[in-house]
Amino acid sequence: MPPSGKPTLRTIAEMTGLAVTTISRALNNAPELSQETRERVQKIAAEIGYLPDRAALRLKTGRTHVISLILDPHDEILGFGQSMVNGLTAALRGTAYHLVITPNFVGDSPLDPIRHIMRNRMADGIIFSRTEPQDARVKLCLDQNFAFVSHGRTELPVAHPYVDYDNYAFAYAAARRLISKGRRKLIIILPPTKFTFGNHLRAGFLAAVKEGGVAHEIDDGLTLDNSAEEIRTRVIARLGKPGAPDGFICSGDAAALAVMAGITDAGKSIGQDIDVVAKQTSGIFSLVRPKVDAIYEDTALAGEQMGKLLLRRIAGEPAEDLQWLDKPRVDWR
Repeated sequence: MPPSGKPTLRTIAEMTGLAVTTISRALNNAPELSQETRERVQKIAAEIGYLPDRAALRLKTGRTHVISLILDPHDEILGFGQSMVNGLTAALRGTAYHLVITPNFVGDSPLDPIRHIMRNRMADGIIFSRTEPQDARVKLCLDQNFAFVSHGRTELPVAHPYVDYDNYAFAYAAARRLISKGRRKLIIILPPTKFTFGNHLRAGFLAAVKEGGVAHEIDDGLTLDNSAEEIRTRVIARLGKPGAPDGFICSGDAAALAVMAGITDAGKSIGQDIDVVAKQTSGIFSLVRPKVDAIYEDTALAGEQMGKLLLRRIAGEPAEDLQWLDKPRVDWR
C-alpha cells in the first residue's frame, strides 16, 4: 500500500526498492534501462497518481516535459485525431510527459505553430502529419535539431523519425480486390498532389491496374480535402456520363461515405452495379450498410508508436533507428 500524502519519486523508490535516480530515468523512458524496469516503474507511478513538479523539472533539466501534437482540421479527420490522441496518451502514460494539441488553422503557414513552439520553448518535441516530399517542417526541425516525429515520410536525403502507413500496399490491394470482383474501370479518390502519401497511393493504384489490364481514371480535381457534399455531387455527375467507373477506391473514411452516398443517389446499387473499397481508420464501416470491403489503418497504434519514438528521440537516439511502417490489414466483406 503506498504511503499517504502526495506521491514523490522517493515514494516510488521505497515501493520498488530502486534508487530515486533510476525512478527518474525510468519515468523519462531512458533507453539504457530495461523495458521491464521502465514499465514496472511507470505502472506504479500511474497507480499511485504520481505527478511530477513540472516547474521544478524545467528548472532542473531545461525541459518542459510537454509533447505537442499539431493537427490540421479537415474532413478526413473523422476518427483520426481521437484515435491518434488515444495512442499517444498510452505511450506517455506513467512518464513525466503530457500531451498538448496545437491546431494549424486552414490558411496559416504549417511552419507557424512549429516556430511558435520553438521560440517560446513550449514543448520538448512535436508530432505532425500529412508530410510533403520536401517538407519544410521536417527541414526546420532538422536545422534546429528539434525533436520530432512525422506521421508520414518525405523524399529528403537526410534520415528523420517517422511513423507511416504503407499506402502503396493499400492502393494495390484495393485495386486487386476490385479486379477480382470483375470490375473493369477503377477510380481512386486521392489526397491533394502535394502530399507524399498521395504519391504512394497513386503508384500502388497504377501498378495494380496495369498488372490487371483494366481501365482507370484519376480525377485530380476531386480529393480527400473536398467537402463530403462536393464529393457526393461529383460522383453523381460522373456516374451520369458514358464510360463511368464501376469500382471506387477511397483512401479515407469520410470520402468513402460521401462516395457511397453519391452512388446511391445516382440510382446505382453498391455490390451489384459498383463496388467500393475503403480505407478505414474509425471502425465506422462495421456499421455501414450495404457492407463494403475495407482495409484498416490503425491510427491509435500509429499514435502510440509516435509517442514512443519521440521519447526515444528526446533521449538522444539516432533518427535512422526511429522509423516505423505499418502494413495494411484487409477486412473483406
